[in-house]
Amino acid sequence: MSTTASTPRLKTSAMIASIAAEGQRVRAAPFGKALVALAQQRPEIVGLTADLAKYTDLHLFAQAYPERYFQMGMAEQLLLAAAGGMAKEGLLPFATTYAVFATRRAYDFIHQVIAEENLNVKICCALPGLTTGYGPSHQATEDLAMMRAVPGLTLVDPCDALDIEQAVPQIAAHPGPVYMRLLRGNVPMVLDEIEGYRFELGRAKLLRDGDDVLIISSGLLTMRALEVADDLARDRIGVAVLHSPTIKPLDEATILAQVRYKHRLVVVAENHSVVGGLGEAVASALLRHRVQPARFELAGLPDAFLDAGALPTLHERYGISRQALAARIKRWLA
Repeated sequence: MSTTASTPRLKTSAMIASIAAEGQRVRAAPFGKALVALAQQRPEIVGLTADLAKYTDLHLFAQAYPERYFQMGMAEQLLLAAAGGMAKEGLLPFATTYAVFATRRAYDFIHQVIAEENLNVKICCALPGLTTGYGPSHQATEDLAMMRAVPGLTLVDPCDALDIEQAVPQIAAHPGPVYMRLLRGNVPMVLDEIEGYRFELGRAKLLRDGDDVLIISSGLLTMRALEVADDLARDRIGVAVLHSPTIKPLDEATILAQVRYKHRLVVVAENHSVVGGLGEAVASALLRHRVQPARFELAGLPDAFLDAGALPTLHERYGISRQALAARIKRWLA
């Protein structure tokens, strides 16, 4: 049952910014629509949020199933504790908020209430990494590092609207807790152009091949990697793109197969700090299995508190825009 909405923490309209380029194809609210569709067949699904239904696209679920929707107010610890309790009663909670609030404010509740008991809770969090210009208080640049350390917690970082739509039923079918980074609003569509692409939980997918560079990426950086591959092809630089939307458990077998015996630069590109995310997970896998790339580089966010400002400017400044990522790769190849 919904409670009365409380006053927003911040001027949220200023916080939300689209990651889509001008003229890029988008799909509106893929998470909310996918959850509504799935809930038609899964009556045990409930939706919870901490005063952010509109900004996590959960308002669509609230409209479709008001009796299965729970507005917990600005209380993220309560949100996740309640989700754990509902899971114990046989329900399938999808709990949504901003990534910084779930991970920083409610880490102990994820660890102790949900993960320790392997409860079937799906934590879906908006504004991952550098997808808001509101500065460090709302930039979840360390969320994957925090969540990777939680035993038994599955981590998903979708690239686009198609990834999100296909991930929702798969994380629902997965028995156990899941943390999924959430792109909301008008989300770009790019992976539908890859013939035969399907999201598979726990699997990395080679989206294109190339002889000179292998970019291993997740989230919106896979979209950037595909753009960069097109740009560098004009300079006769062959770029392969391996999309790894599941951060944990990592598809080490596919990653090792794409690095072993191939003399090319390996770049891990992610919308996350270079500390503790996909890059370190890949580096660990290569080292443990004694697989040596020709060269290895991290194209993530710096280990620093980032500035506030317009997203295009920030992405360029911190090296994850299309142009900045292409320039970094060219320097590493030189």
